[in-house]
Amino acid sequence: MKLLEVKNLKKYFGAIKAVDDVSFELSAGETLSLVGESGCGKTTTGRLILQLLKPTAGEVIFEGTSLGSLNGKRMRKIRKSMQIIFQDPLSSLNPCMTVSDIIGEPLELHGIARGKAKEKRVSELLQMVGLSPFFASRYPHEFSGGQCQRIGIARALAVNPKFIVADEPVSALDVSVQAQVINLLKDIQQRFSLSFLFISHDLGVVKHISDKVAVMYLGKIVEMAQGSDLFKEPLHPYTRALLSAVPVPDPSKARSRERIILKGDIPSPAHIPSGCPFHTRCFMAEERCSQEVPKFEKIEKDHFASCLLI
Repeated sequence: MKLLEVKNLKKYFGAIKAVDDVSFELSAGETLSLVGESGCGKTTTGRLILQLLKPTAGEVIFEGTSLGSLNGKRMRKIRKSMQIIFQDPLSSLNPCMTVSDIIGEPLELHGIARGKAKEKRVSELLQMVGLSPFFASRYPHEFSGGQCQRIGIARALAVNPKFIVADEPVSALDVSVQAQVINLLKDIQQRFSLSFLFISHDLGVVKHISDKVAVMYLGKIVEMAQGSDLFKEPLHPYTRALLSAVPVPDPSKARSRERIILKGDIPSPAHIPSGCPFHTRCFMAEERCSQEVPKFEKIEKDHFASCLLI
């Protein structure tokens, strides 16, 4: 069942095309990972879906309801079903509030629980994310980065959402802690049939959590496929370059693997190159790539890409 539909979503800040004609669908209990270099529009896409930013054009449909048409009161009701986990676990938590207040605030705002019922729910949520209920009276600065992220996850789960935007949720954490948080997200997804939009620049992390993967470059999705298909046979040269940078634990395989080094820096979103936006850095580029704009189209079953040379 479709939970979320994103149709031709655009967000322009003056001449800067932060998100430019992005479309995808997400089913209940599914994880779509949005990957790409910093500044490609991943976080902006997540915030547009949650209506934290208003789109320049396009439509976000959640459970059959177009969110852009809702007034504040109706949108607030839907916000219980849509939550976010932020990138920086410490800065996303109010330093003046205890853990109990941080997790309990959405319970009160949405009229879910107060008083003793709220305290009980906070204790349950802390245990759910692997923290002791005794931590409820402490403040964010008393915790490690991984513990703070668990508190952020508990806050997101407090209102029983159906959909969560996880915006680089492990990028600020040590590698060993990253694995713990990823496993926690997978566990709670299975337990509550949650859908995730998982935003990341790390394809190594994405591989372990994704059902589908969409690769973004300069505000556009350039390739989208089932996770297993994309990692097995990437079609777009940008995706191939990103995958070639993922560390391989086996030294013999690492030595024999082709390493693709992209030339130059990512262009400014305010001055996007003509033709294919990726042609200025592409190792496969031909003359026509600077003149023709590739269409984003189906190449194989459930595998889409925008490249003139595929």
